[in-house]
Amino acid sequence: MTDVVKVEAETPSGKATVVPEQMAWDNKARRMVTIYLPLACFVIVLLFPFYWMTITAFKPNAELYDYKKYNPFWIGSPTLGHIKHLLFETAYPSWLLTTMGVAVGSTVLSLFSSVLAAYAIQRLRFKGSQYVGLGIYLAYLVPPSILFIPLATTVFQLGLFDSPLALILTFPTFLVPFSTWLLIGYFKSIPYELEECALIDGATRLQILRRITLPLAVPGLISAGIFSFTLSWNEFIYSLAFIQSSEKKTVPVAILTELVSGDVYQWGALMAGSLLGSLPVAIFYSFFVDYYVSSLTGAVKE
Repeated sequence: MTDVVKVEAETPSGKATVVPEQMAWDNKARRMVTIYLPLACFVIVLLFPFYWMTITAFKPNAELYDYKKYNPFWIGSPTLGHIKHLLFETAYPSWLLTTMGVAVGSTVLSLFSSVLAAYAIQRLRFKGSQYVGLGIYLAYLVPPSILFIPLATTVFQLGLFDSPLALILTFPTFLVPFSTWLLIGYFKSIPYELEECALIDGATRLQILRRITLPLAVPGLISAGIFSFTLSWNEFIYSLAFIQSSEKKTVPVAILTELVSGDVYQWGALMAGSLLGSLPVAIFYSFFVDYYVSSLTGAVKE
């Protein structure tokens, strides 16, 4: 047998046809240009900041400040000095615990409020419920830089200034609107007939919410929880305005205010703090990524 080497062959009708080998090559080239090349560019642009942050965290100071002698994109002599300084010579463990407590507390509070609001708007069907839902979502569009001014007055009056509780109570002001809007859409995709059957059997609204709606809405709850946890973890303005003590600061604020002395930036410690601070969020995403994706594709189908 001989291999096919011709690109085109004559058919009995006289028309030229492309052989399968050439068609397969054209498909591969097309996929390379339209799929793999854009994906490669996207991955490089997306992951390069994390790569730069990682190598900076493990570079000694000599390599950080002398790019003429050392390669800026690689580590010559890795060191753990920056991480050691961060963990044992600063209050970083306290900052990390404070950030975790604030993020978890505000996420739980926001989810609880959002579930009740979203269920009432979508399932109770009272007059004007659609406008209430729209109004709640529009509240999310108000910039935090405007909201923190009246919130600061309230925090001072309640005696919560310089307390993590102030953050737990103020973060829901921007978490609840979006989470409620997200859960409204997810509750809408759950068949209403399931609740009607439960009502016929004598179940109350709270029983239906606890035993039927919430178990079916787990992907939506996790999606809203991931959103709330991430925003709480990375929030900066409220944390900067309401917390003053060094040991009570959150990670985003502390690494910028405590690791910068005047115009001297401790780049190794800054990048090490950012790297360690991003790990909890990455781990959180890795555990619930399947639920998060399913929440974007809908709920129970009829």
